[in-house]
Amino acid sequence: MGANGLEAAALLRKVVGLGFLVQGFRCFPWLGVSYFLMDGLGVAASSLQILQNSANLPMVAKPLIGILSDAIDINGQHRLPYVAIGALLQALSWIAIATLPAAYLSISVLTLFLLLGNLGASIAEVANDAIVAEAGKQSHTPSESGQLQSFAHMFGSIGGGLGNLLGGLALSHVPPKTMILFFVVLLVIQYSLTISVSESSLNLPKKITHHSKSTSIWKQISELGVALHKPEIHHCIMWFSTSYAVVPLLNGTMFFYQTQYLNLPSSVIGFSRVFGQVASLTWSIAYNKKFKKFPAKKILFVLQSTIAMFMVSDVFFVKGTYRAMGIPDSVYVVIFSGLSEALLFFKILPSSVLMAAMCPAGCEASVMAFLMSAMALANIISGYFGVALAASVGVSADNFSYFPVAILIQAFCTLLPLCLISWIPDVSRPAKKED
Repeated sequence: MGANGLEAAALLRKVVGLGFLVQGFRCFPWLGVSYFLMDGLGVAASSLQILQNSANLPMVAKPLIGILSDAIDINGQHRLPYVAIGALLQALSWIAIATLPAAYLSISVLTLFLLLGNLGASIAEVANDAIVAEAGKQSHTPSESGQLQSFAHMFGSIGGGLGNLLGGLALSHVPPKTMILFFVVLLVIQYSLTISVSESSLNLPKKITHHSKSTSIWKQISELGVALHKPEIHHCIMWFSTSYAVVPLLNGTMFFYQTQYLNLPSSVIGFSRVFGQVASLTWSIAYNKKFKKFPAKKILFVLQSTIAMFMVSDVFFVKGTYRAMGIPDSVYVVIFSGLSEALLFFKILPSSVLMAAMCPAGCEASVMAFLMSAMALANIISGYFGVALAASVGVSADNFSYFPVAILIQAFCTLLPLCLISWIPDVSRPAKKED
């Protein structure tokens, strides 16, 4: 690789690293928002989980954003302008939340701005994922395969770790709105860097088209349809989304149990998520060094089974078994709860590497966005499923007697996708674009 190639690679890693760092650091203002909703607005556990999941609805629009990014250039660029637009929308939404007087910041108004912020986040994520997929497909040797995906995942984990660590500490000293303004500064830095970089300097594949914008959009939709008709692609997407959708999410209920019932301080919750991000970072390094040579099917099977085992462990935690054995609740929450939450996201790295390898050239953003959109919709369904499950077994903010029953049902549902693991191909091969 020549000097220009090395400079392009360094600049690419700088752009991707900052993009995924900001993406991971989004947990910092969201931690403040969670406590603001719970303590400032008195939102119940079920309402908190419904609001958090509903705010993720813009993530479902990722396929449309991916198609627009693939088909429509802005000043001759297909990726970086969309990252800048996403950062700008996020900054505007968080500034509004941080500066509006409390009298005007009702739940409906807050939800509206959170939706706007997540729309910006989804635009930036689609563009960042497309950059990683396009650059990754230019690897010439097996040893290079998945390296940029692992690099991006590592920076996302670093951002998440820093966000949760600083968030857990900041909640004890500064109000949530100050935390939000700190995140706005990071978004401004990302916006400034993005608009100062020319996409051509990243050595991404050139998109040459002589069609009008409307024709390009329909052409991109057609190519996305061709890609999704490939059995190995649509079967993978179906399994990934199913593995989230059929599992009822009880994070909101567990958050209330830990903070309201056990009265654990915010610093413990923050350190728990930091431990999870450290585990995620370790997984990124281990996957890149060792596990990426293993079939994705085997990795996903082991991860899904391990998630179910950790859920069974949560049953003993809620019943007080570990407490009776002399293990403090705070220790369990920091180590095991943090690792349990991180395991839910471990599947994203092998799935991203697998999909990037099978993705046809020319519609990387569209296919990767469709995958992330399916996962986002699955997580929303999972959140609503979790609220319904908690209500049906009688779990509330004042009564956690049947919480272990809900967790056991959650663990059983986690094992169901293993019956469909054959949908994951044993070997991933780069797919060629079909006309």
